[in-house]
Amino acid sequence: MELPVEKEHRVRIGITHGDMNGISYEIIIKTLQDQRLMELYTMVVYGSSKVASYHRKALNINDFNFNLIRKADQAHARRPNIINIHDEEIKIDLGKSTSVAGELALLSLEAACDDLQKNIIDVVVTGPINKKNIQSPGFTFPGHTEYFARKFNAENYLMLMINKVLRIGVVTGHIPLNKVKETLTNDLILGKIQVLNQSLKRDFGIVKPRIAVLALNPHASDDGLIGNEESTVIQPAIQKAYDQNILAFGPYPADGFFGSSNFRSFDAVLAMYHDQGMIPFKLMSFEEGVNYTAGLPVIRTSPAHGTAYDLAGKNEASPEAFRNAVYLAGDIFMHRHEFDELHANQLHTSGVQPENNRT
Repeated sequence: MELPVEKEHRVRIGITHGDMNGISYEIIIKTLQDQRLMELYTMVVYGSSKVASYHRKALNINDFNFNLIRKADQAHARRPNIINIHDEEIKIDLGKSTSVAGELALLSLEAACDDLQKNIIDVVVTGPINKKNIQSPGFTFPGHTEYFARKFNAENYLMLMINKVLRIGVVTGHIPLNKVKETLTNDLILGKIQVLNQSLKRDFGIVKPRIAVLALNPHASDDGLIGNEESTVIQPAIQKAYDQNILAFGPYPADGFFGSSNFRSFDAVLAMYHDQGMIPFKLMSFEEGVNYTAGLPVIRTSPAHGTAYDLAGKNEASPEAFRNAVYLAGDIFMHRHEFDELHANQLHTSGVQPENNRT
């Protein structure tokens, strides 16, 4: 059961340090230099004070220091805090993928998720990882999205990319392109529409969300000339969603949909596969976009870019996407609280008890 949130509750944001050889520490430090964040949130980085100091010196940042704490519940409300996840000496190789960096990225992730489960922090913002060097018996996933889904027992979830003008999710996610067609089913697409619709309501405060669903084939198959997945798989799923009072429309040919700016007429878009959604999204907002895992019982955001080894230590990385990820995590936390509180009040007024309180 979720604990009640007071109106003056300061959202406690946990930050994983990602791959220490990339730009994670640079964008974290630059983000936490913004005093406006300290007025809103309590910030806790799961990482290494020694690694942070190394990056700070490499970047020639002299007006910033972390408050070193042992546990997240000791965090100073208006200072950037850091917890050491590893006490031994650490070899840093800027711009390189190393096994040590992968091990420490996983330690950071596990520590933050443990505190999230214990309600010591409210949300997690993840620094970029290298999806290869983090692979281990404790991490056998293609990315953060699948890790969080397994960790928090979410069967129906969605990778949702967000910028100022677009929210776009993908049905099939991190799978090879030649597996997309056989993976798509009515039930899979319907489930993604449902989780997207609920997230738009609960996480973003949109009362009647409008969702655009993209086609799989060029020209939405041209009435069957180029495949038939639109008529046999996608359209039936859209109809089922519409029958459930979900405002889902399509399927739209992806090229014309984005070329004509039709996406601006919708609250979110659902693409059939990874690159169909990611290419237009990253063209619009490579340095400012946010990755959000919808459908989880917890809140996790991340910048929509990778480790950027080529920029490591050069003081050239933009913190904008990471800063946006922090603000979005805080906003979603408060939206959820308001939505749940309103829903509970409506149930109370109608005399209906919540499901978990019924006898």
